[in-house]
Amino acid sequence: MERLTIWLVLSICLFAGAIAQHNCKPGGGGGGGGGESASNVRATYHFYNPEQNGWDLSAVSAYCSTWDANKPLAWRKKYCWTAFCGPAGPRGQAACSKCLRVTNSGTGAQATVRIVDQCSNGGLDLDASVFQKLDTDGRGYAQGRLTVNYQFVNCGDAVLEAISDLNDLEIR
Repeated sequence: MERLTIWLVLSICLFAGAIAQHNCKPGGGGGGGGGESASNVRATYHFYNPEQNGWDLSAVSAYCSTWDANKPLAWRKKYCWTAFCGPAGPRGQAACSKCLRVTNSGTGAQATVRIVDQCSNGGLDLDASVFQKLDTDGRGYAQGRLTVNYQFVNCGDAVLEAISDLNDLEIR
């Protein structure tokens, strides 16, 4: 009974957190800073279409799907997705699952995104939905790119991981 109570409390917290920072609303989520950062980075857009693809990293051939495809659905939906090949920060598998606070350097619009893929443009390849949210003045679509700043931030996944661990215990 105690496990069920803990699971319910954590589920309610997760639900409240999901409402508070629904996937990639501008300025939302991300927790504290302190991570590596870069300025004046090129950001393009990519059509991952996560909702249409069932939030399935394998379906969109994301590089990180090897490690992250079986993460809980709530984890995959928490933030908009991006490919990362920026000038500062980890590369390859070490970048997978990490979160970035991305700021449009022209307008100041911000969003937190999760790294699910790698790219080769020297910056970020944002899901089109978050690119649009950051492109508050329309210049990004006109130019085919945005100039952004990014900082690695805490994704705040501790509650999601705790719920996943509790679910594993209940199954056993």
